[in-house]
Amino acid sequence: MKSKGTRDIPPRASAMMEALRGLGYSPPAALADIVDNSISACASEVRIGFAWDSQGSRISVLDDGRGMDDAGLEAAMRLGGKSPLDARNPDDLGRFGIGLKTASFSQCRRLTVASKAIGRDLCCLRWDLDAIAERPEDGWLVFEGPAEGSEGYLTPLEGMGSGTLVLWEQLDRIVTDGYTADHFGDLLDDVEKRLAMVFHRLLQGPRPKLCLRLNGRPVTPWDPFMSGHPGKPWNSPVERRFTPSGVVEAECHVLPHRDRMTQDEHDAAAGPEGWTSQQGFYVYRNGRLLLAGGWLGLGQGRAWNREEAQRLARIRLDIPNTADADWKIDIRKSTARIPVALRPWLTRLAEDTREKARRVFAWRGAPMAVAGGGAVEQAWRLDRTRAGARYRIDENHPAVAAALDASGPANALVRAMLRVIEETVPVQRIWLDTAENRETPRTGFDGEPPENVRAVLATLFQSMVARGVEPAAAKRTLLATEPFHNYPALVGELPGGGTAAH
Repeated sequence: MKSKGTRDIPPRASAMMEALRGLGYSPPAALADIVDNSISACASEVRIGFAWDSQGSRISVLDDGRGMDDAGLEAAMRLGGKSPLDARNPDDLGRFGIGLKTASFSQCRRLTVASKAIGRDLCCLRWDLDAIAERPEDGWLVFEGPAEGSEGYLTPLEGMGSGTLVLWEQLDRIVTDGYTADHFGDLLDDVEKRLAMVFHRLLQGPRPKLCLRLNGRPVTPWDPFMSGHPGKPWNSPVERRFTPSGVVEAECHVLPHRDRMTQDEHDAAAGPEGWTSQQGFYVYRNGRLLLAGGWLGLGQGRAWNREEAQRLARIRLDIPNTADADWKIDIRKSTARIPVALRPWLTRLAEDTREKARRVFAWRGAPMAVAGGGAVEQAWRLDRTRAGARYRIDENHPAVAAALDASGPANALVRAMLRVIEETVPVQRIWLDTAENRETPRTGFDGEPPENVRAVLATLFQSMVARGVEPAAAKRTLLATEPFHNYPALVGELPGGGTAAH
């Protein structure tokens, strides 16, 4: 047996490069990784360009950061140029030292990076996977300068004092067979939505840290917590926990019920994945969103799923960039695991938030009367018995009471009709429609023209007045009754004084 020694077994460049392409980046996630590098380079503006030209289509990312000299660019283009164990700047958004390359290779076969530091000449290096495959004996071959015919794409950088341009060409993972300009446009829209979410905290506020443009159009931030919305029922104080890897912050939010939002607000707040999918934890590092939604494996007995009843629950978590290893942040910044020591704390916060969200969702935002501060009269009540829960029509609801009082000899028939309605509520169908369509069936005259609401209001008002109720008192009762509490102006139009529209 030979003596024990060591061997140098370097990876084959072409095989390794192709393997790195399979890390599973989506185009938006890959572009977000490129923007991370721009932010780490202190860029104040990042311009992303999508240029459609069939197989010659390209995507570019240009920033006005501090740029790099030739040695710095070579280090940036090196695979594994920085160890995840190295100490990092507190504002650094990277960790593994391969994000630029792996994110780019996941989408294209040719990566060109040009950079210019203040007072230095422009430098440019290029990875070309086809050239590496054709010349395996040359190993990890990096070319100087852009590919022939691509020189003009570097022009925007030449007039800048400093900055970096990342160019993706040969987009074989994007422009596949049958891919059209319309598909490319749809991809641009998807990228805009994702970047608006991922970088929203850097893009928003009176003095945003970053301006992000997509084909010249500013990206508008998407705030998952609807900060400042007047209909928002609750958010918690910020809680902090000190850990060996730094401070973790948590802030819990319950978003407004559908009745407290306009249609545009409701559509926007749903986020890129829709209301149900966007519930849960939002994990940030240095203001950059890593994970959007999900319960990170928490739950009592079994892990919680994303369910319709908790769709309004969202929790902000801020972790330091020194905690990546503890939280198991992966290369793509798409997964995380809560450290064992923090699970009881975050479970408690999540349980409380989920319960509050369920109440708001189930009780239509816990409606309060416009006047007087009392609870709104609701048409349905929940009765809990040993046999289970049942929903009953509340005979004290003004509309129900008016119908029963006016029914005369038909009273028994009206009560029988109400009982049939109670016993035939399509609970399972409503549940399936809600779960499958990711949307709650419309109620409360939602989407109905005002004249339809006026007609029902007039009938109830006339019935109440005919039974001896003073007009002003009838209007106050209607204003404190679901669903008419949402229509104070229409209640105010009814004849008789005493109640003004609010």
